[in-house]
Amino acid sequence: MTPWEMAAVFAAGVGAGGINAVVGSGSLITFPTLLAVGLPPVTANVSNNIGLVPGGVTGVLGYRAELKGQRGRLLRLASASALGSLIGGLLLLNLPERTFTAVVTVLIGLSCVLVLAQPRISRLLASRPRQAHGGPWLWLGVLAAGAYGGYFGAAQGVLLIGLLGIFLDEELQRVNAAKNVLSLVVNATAAVLYTLVADVDWWAVLLVALGSTVGGFLGARVGRRLPAPVLRGAVVCIGVVAIVKLLTAA
Repeated sequence: MTPWEMAAVFAAGVGAGGINAVVGSGSLITFPTLLAVGLPPVTANVSNNIGLVPGGVTGVLGYRAELKGQRGRLLRLASASALGSLIGGLLLLNLPERTFTAVVTVLIGLSCVLVLAQPRISRLLASRPRQAHGGPWLWLGVLAAGAYGGYFGAAQGVLLIGLLGIFLDEELQRVNAAKNVLSLVVNATAAVLYTLVADVDWWAVLLVALGSTVGGFLGARVGRRLPAPVLRGAVVCIGVVAIVKLLTAA
């Protein structure tokens, strides 16, 4: 990569780290940038995934206040995220890239609907007892989101916020904090797999990692100050952008 290309990848990493901490879908910035500087699609995907892990760590640390009291729940759901990520990573390495396009588009669209409808659905479910960990359906949903995240990753945060917001009786900022943890588990699990068996561009990983670390820290500081309606609107907007990007690339 030329110096200008390296600067572009670093800047994309900053933007992706910030977006991932607030909503998710940072890969919609870094993945196209890596393609633009000449990396093959699968190599760009796996290098991007590994590089975004440090940004996920800073995003989680920035939301540590909102994570209080969620340890048991997240340990249970993290098992679904890790298993799903392994499934998705193996699919990435063995299936054509076009295979998931239609399914991913539908899933992101559904998650946007869930995020918009979450307050109304939560009111409807308020009279019903809900399990502290969300029950088996949430675990299965997180497993599916993990498989998607291990395969590509863009907008997995939108999926997770939609799922967690429906099944958990929590305010949106605490849901977002939980989303950051589960997204980190997905990316870290896939990163281990990719490091062992995939073709990785380590210069791209380094640049994305440095940028996403800075962006994750800044994004967490901004995201924690956003009112729930604003954060909900940001989630839906990112989801719509993700759908447009995927349909355009199809």
